[in-house]
Amino acid sequence: MHEYTSTARVWGLSCPGFPEEVSRARRWTRDILRGSPLAEDAELIVSELSANAILHTASGQDCGTFHLALAVSPQAVALSVTDDGGTSTVPKVEHQDHDAEHGRGLDMVSALAHRVIVHTSQAGHTVTAELFTNPRPGAHPC
Repeated sequence: MHEYTSTARVWGLSCPGFPEEVSRARRWTRDILRGSPLAEDAELIVSELSANAILHTASGQDCGTFHLALAVSPQAVALSVTDDGGTSTVPKVEHQDHDAEHGRGLDMVSALAHRVIVHTSQAGHTVTAELFTNPRPGAHPC
C-alpha cells in the first residue's frame, strides 16, 4: 500500500471458470500486494477460494466465471471471490480428518484469515476473507 493513500483501494478481476485461471488469480493478488507482509497468506486464500468456485459451483461449467475483489487499506486486506452459484450448498468450514483429500479448503482459509464472511444470493456465493495488519490479541476489529 502506498504511504500517501489513507483510504481503501479496491481492485476487481473477472476470470473464466477454467482451472488455469486460479494461477492467474494468484499472480494478480501477488502483484497488487507486492511488499506487503500479508501477500503470501492472501495469495493462498485467493487460490483456495478460486479453486472452490471452479470445483463446486456453476463457475466451473461451460461459460462459467468467478470474480475477485481485493480491497487494501492501512488496516486490512479483504479478498472476495464470487461464484456463479448453481448449487444449493452454502460454502462452510468443514473440519475433515487429516487423511481427507477434499473439504479442508475453507478450514485453511479460516485459519489464515482474521475473519471469513459468506454471503449468499440468487446469483451465487461470495466468500470474503479479511486479514488485519495489526490485530490486537482478543480484540474484534470492527
